[in-house]
Amino acid sequence: MTESCGILIKGGKVVNEDCSVISDVYIKNGKIISVGQNLQIPVGVRVIDATNKLVIPGGIDTHTHMELAFMGTKAVDDFHVGTKAALAGGTTMILDFVIPQKGRSLLDAYNSWREMADPKVCCDYSLHVAVTWWGDKVKTEMETLAKEKGVNSFKMFMAYKDVFMLKDSELYAAFAWCKELGAVAQVHAENGDLIAEGARKMLSLGITGPEGHELCRPEEVEAEATQRAITIAHAVNCPLYVVHVMSKSAAKVVSNARRNGRVVFGEPIAAGLGTDGTNYWHKEWAHAAGFVMGPPLRPDPSTPGFLMDLLANDDLSVTGTDNCTFSVCQKALGKDDFTKIPNGVNGVEDRMSIIWEKGVHSGKMDENRFVAVTSSNAAKIFNFYPQKGRIAQNSDADVVIWDPKMKRSISAKTHHQAVDYNIFEGMECHGVPLITISRGKVVYDDGQLQVSPGHGTFIHRQPFSEFVYKRIKQRDQVRTPTAVIRKPYEGKVISV
Repeated sequence: MTESCGILIKGGKVVNEDCSVISDVYIKNGKIISVGQNLQIPVGVRVIDATNKLVIPGGIDTHTHMELAFMGTKAVDDFHVGTKAALAGGTTMILDFVIPQKGRSLLDAYNSWREMADPKVCCDYSLHVAVTWWGDKVKTEMETLAKEKGVNSFKMFMAYKDVFMLKDSELYAAFAWCKELGAVAQVHAENGDLIAEGARKMLSLGITGPEGHELCRPEEVEAEATQRAITIAHAVNCPLYVVHVMSKSAAKVVSNARRNGRVVFGEPIAAGLGTDGTNYWHKEWAHAAGFVMGPPLRPDPSTPGFLMDLLANDDLSVTGTDNCTFSVCQKALGKDDFTKIPNGVNGVEDRMSIIWEKGVHSGKMDENRFVAVTSSNAAKIFNFYPQKGRIAQNSDADVVIWDPKMKRSISAKTHHQAVDYNIFEGMECHGVPLITISRGKVVYDDGQLQVSPGHGTFIHRQPFSEFVYKRIKQRDQVRTPTAVIRKPYEGKVISV
């Protein structure tokens, strides 16, 4: 049997975000040709038996930083190793961030990311672009990116003072421009001024270890910036996407805003759903430093469960990983000063299993919501649904055969990522991808990866995602402020 004639997945339960049904799936030439019972299939097709298994859309990781040059070093998971690891974990598409240096051309940065990624990626990918400074050139380039380069999301930093951070007036301008372009405005929401002061204070107290990282940027610093970003976005009627929601208080801000009708989406990440910030106080420096990321994981151990509850009931919308991995010796750049520890954790390989374990196996969400938060909501928000994020006729053949009962133990010894530790070390997870199909080809099967660099392709995204912009457009029509018509005042005016 050869894959060139296509693949028939038989007898599995096809799970989409709206329903589950026992069905066969026929795949050929990178597309899903048909979904149904007793399909008429040509001879010579490879048949995969998925009885008692789930057939789900491949995961979409909304937030990665492969081979990012950051804080004096470079992330060890490059676009080849990182996307291979993604496929091994049941993720078939990543959205990575182009991060231009301050003052640098966004287009040049975009082009260099494409040159870096295109020959290496093993799964499909797309790019968000960070707006790290503001000016007329930035506006012009954002327009080119949105109209010609397949980018419909731009990320603004409220942290990393003097490096990437924008002021409120610049956020206002950037959000207003995103709205004109039909893009989704994304924010890293932390108060950069307070962090800078807090870091100085911790170091002056002689706190140089990883715990200082959390102590100098407590949750209210995240919640305050989240509230401010939502307020600014609402002022210009721009949809907002809050990346890596890490704390209970920031999540409540997003949840309340959604209940007040704001068009805002919150993205918790695998690290925040699967572990917590008590690790910063671990007696072994290398262990503690491994968890350093911005915003930090929270020491309140009830945080992961709280975030999962909000994710389950649509207060939070999607999941990424912020996968940005540095080995122990790279983290050691900050052995005497926590502000010099490169920020970032792993997650791209383990996200799907962690969300299944903590979300579905625990009874907090069902299999359909799992598909929504790991795949289809991302495709809707970033405007490539139902091309991805759905098992349906004409959708891309990015499909995972998932065993909900099988268990695996997470470990750096067995993971496919380049990083030499794993923040989920020793965690046992139900929910394992048995087979991953990317672009219609079996790339992961029975623990073995069979994929070469360049298998993946760049996904162009159009602006004005309906899922995001329908409400925005309607509000523009009905909520424009108008002046009161009155007859002129004719009384006395004080002379000054």
